[in-house]
Amino acid sequence: MALLEPDDRGLWCAAGGFHVDPWAPVPRAVLTHGHGDHARPGSGSYLSVIEGAPILRRRLGDDATIQTLAYGERLRIGDTTVSLHPAGHVLGSAQIRIEHAGEIWVVTGDYKRDRDPTCAPFEPVRCDVLVTEATFALPIYRWPDPAQVIDDIVAFWDEARDAGVPALLFCYALGKAQRILAELAARGIDRPVHAHGAMMGITDVYRASPGMAPMLELRSATDAKKKDLEGALVLSPLSARGTSWIRRFSKARSGFASGWMQVRGDRRRRAIARGFVLSDHADWPALLRTIDESGASRVLATHGFADALARYVRETRGIDAGVLATRYEGEAGAEPDEAP
Repeated sequence: MALLEPDDRGLWCAAGGFHVDPWAPVPRAVLTHGHGDHARPGSGSYLSVIEGAPILRRRLGDDATIQTLAYGERLRIGDTTVSLHPAGHVLGSAQIRIEHAGEIWVVTGDYKRDRDPTCAPFEPVRCDVLVTEATFALPIYRWPDPAQVIDDIVAFWDEARDAGVPALLFCYALGKAQRILAELAARGIDRPVHAHGAMMGITDVYRASPGMAPMLELRSATDAKKKDLEGALVLSPLSARGTSWIRRFSKARSGFASGWMQVRGDRRRRAIARGFVLSDHADWPALLRTIDESGASRVLATHGFADALARYVRETRGIDAGVLATRYEGEAGAEPDEAP
């Protein structure tokens, strides 16, 4: 019997008596991170890394029972030993290492290998079976240098300032927005940034995290006067498009920071003027590198281009690889659930 198997509520570990990132309420949940497609309310208890607890508290509510571990700390659960290791995806993201009867499984959750000043860097973990995300598991997805992408965002902002119109940058509310604020601050920029309401509270959670990198000041775009937004950088979740909130930015220059911007067709389909290829997920080379570094003899790919990744790994590595069906959504699951 496999150590993890999907059931109607999530990835079930019978030996430990818990689910990983369940998509329905369960008695005990072990979570990789706080995005909505991985952390859902209603379960009896949750286990996460310490840094992720404030994000989970905000998403799951004050009544949620949340137990925490430090990265690398081991906990006996049922007949298993569980530990959490940095995934580099967003603040408090973790890979879940599960050991039972001499076999080790690792569930990566969502992860990236690029540097991010707002979260702990990804840590390779050796295992027998690797359950890996596959959001961008096609050879076309190869990320440019993030430093160059941030430079492009700064130029985009400066062009809008010269024109006296807002620079409206769509990005995900949890993780991407804070990463951009920190990267801009690291370049010595000293201007406030405005944002949709969905980004205000979660950015406060980031700022309160011990040792967090400095970030630019964030002001509410909802409360700002029209004149204050002329030449301003405004961060917004993509889900705000089509709402009354976005109408005040009819003259803005728009862009979208996402791995999906790697493909020109996606930019056209979303009617985005400027695309900035900045992702919080692993690209194709990083996925393969992670599989190689894990030493796993079996790989299970989940959400995204899982079929393509499994087939490639089988054909080029000779590794037993397949697809594990889940309900996770990758970058689409990073959209906010808060009002402007």
